[in-house]
Amino acid sequence: MTPHLLIRSETVTDADQIGEVTIAAFKTLEISNHTEQFIIEALRAASALTLSLVAETDGRVIGHIAFSPVVMSDGTESWYGLGPVSVLPAYQRQGIGKALIGEGLSRLKAMNARGCCLVGHPAYYTKFGFKNIPGLVHEGVPPEFFFALSFDGRFPQGVVTFHEAFNAVGQSAG
Repeated sequence: MTPHLLIRSETVTDADQIGEVTIAAFKTLEISNHTEQFIIEALRAASALTLSLVAETDGRVIGHIAFSPVVMSDGTESWYGLGPVSVLPAYQRQGIGKALIGEGLSRLKAMNARGCCLVGHPAYYTKFGFKNIPGLVHEGVPPEFFFALSFDGRFPQGVVTFHEAFNAVGQSAG
């Protein structure tokens, strides 16, 4: 892991650096629509960033993770979506994403969240205990890429809807 790594809550002055980190992290990913920075801006503008953490080293933001509320069709409350999570390419594969996810999940639990879900790579997110849950779906996403982690041992059933900010495709107003 990077020496002197600090995981902390986002501050008002971090927004530009978070955008730069996010753009750089997703720039070469073929599976990306390259809208992640707009999603974060839209979540922030809607006051829907329940948890926004940065990884910082030597005063520079090198990673970011966002958590926002999700809606469960069965009415289950206090579930959150993880993402986007991004780390500058020069710092990837050094445990920074793992540190951001671990701290974020820990803080969600401390907030009495009931669980967290995400769309992501199976080989990576299963390391954190995320699982494909039969009967819990995110429409338009193949089930093998949709994961949930329950903090209380119970899983909702039905359709998960992420915040409308995940539909963002351009610069947010303001």
